[in-house]
Amino acid sequence: MLQRIWTISNLLSLSRIVLLAPFALLLSSDSPDRYVGLGLVIGIGILTDFLDGFLARKLHQVTDLGKILDPLADKISVGGAAILFVVAGMLPLWYVLVVILRDLVILAGAVYIKTKKNVVTQSNWPGKIAVSLVAIVLLFSIIPGEFVAHLRTVAIWLSIAVMAVSLAVYAQRLFIGLRTHKRGGI
Repeated sequence: MLQRIWTISNLLSLSRIVLLAPFALLLSSDSPDRYVGLGLVIGIGILTDFLDGFLARKLHQVTDLGKILDPLADKISVGGAAILFVVAGMLPLWYVLVVILRDLVILAGAVYIKTKKNVVTQSNWPGKIAVSLVAIVLLFSIIPGEFVAHLRTVAIWLSIAVMAVSLAVYAQRLFIGLRTHKRGGI
């Protein structure tokens, strides 16, 4: 059982949460190189998000814990970084509230379906794309320049649109799951 918990994929997921510490330190630093460090931390976070699922499938290490840990790590790391950006005055509060509210709704639905059907739901592709777009918004928030500011605005609205699509996919999955539960199916 222990090897099913400590897989490479699960460790990569956990590393995204751990990355919040250096992220917070760099964000609060006065160093002129802090933006390079922040970009590096965001880049590593994006890379681990891609690699954890890829390696889990490739190495046949897909676990229920990994199905929970991957999206939870996404929500904690991206949400935590976004909150830190709001505190630093680098992101609007309303945007971060949209990100967090969507994540809380998805989390509540996942807990509900787990409780009712004992099924662990996996991330969907629109959800993964939404997390990546939020990470891009974070990345654009540390790069100076008017053109990048316009790109960030586009990325904000695009991420909101993809978050809405992913929320609809999660909701559809929840309602289908509940409907089959009521009929006695899986």
